[in-house]
Amino acid sequence: MTADLIDRLAGIRPGSRLDTLRGRRPDTREHAQHAYEALFCPDVEDDVTIVERDAVAAFVTGLHGESAVAAHYAERLGELAPDLLARVRQEIDAGRTRGPYGAYSDPELAGESTVGPSHVSKLDGRLAAAFQHAHLLVFRPREAQREDLRALLDAGWSATAAITLSQLVSFLSFQVRVVAGLRLLGGTA
Repeated sequence: MTADLIDRLAGIRPGSRLDTLRGRRPDTREHAQHAYEALFCPDVEDDVTIVERDAVAAFVTGLHGESAVAAHYAERLGELAPDLLARVRQEIDAGRTRGPYGAYSDPELAGESTVGPSHVSKLDGRLAAAFQHAHLLVFRPREAQREDLRALLDAGWSATAAITLSQLVSFLSFQVRVVAGLRLLGGTA
């Protein structure tokens, strides 16, 4: 197992107050690291390549704007596909917005509904569909529908890959929030 990524990205030093705090939930710490390793260091690349995983990660974390996490995934992608990293950065700039957006179906919450933008990727094929799906899940998760998964399938992603992409986005959103919160608690945000 590699060193705990959340600790590294949050700047947590062994023996520090935040290390002690995280140590109170060892299962949470361990499972978050295992989830990272399963998603980004798989034994087999199956339906989603490492480059595709890193490209989606760089895009999603860039949209969130948490610099430590975004830098990690941009570096990973840059090592494997520096030309793609430049295009992903353009996608981030084009897709950046504030959110979340979406319509509430509950009448009591309808007044909280906010219309938000969709992302139209300038990339080709599979990654374009993945980025559009990721943008939807980051900024308009209430609007996600079965048809959105169909768009991934139509772009050449398998059903397993569509699930993996959704898991990536979910995990990255979790990771960004945990790192941001820990950095805030540690006074390094």
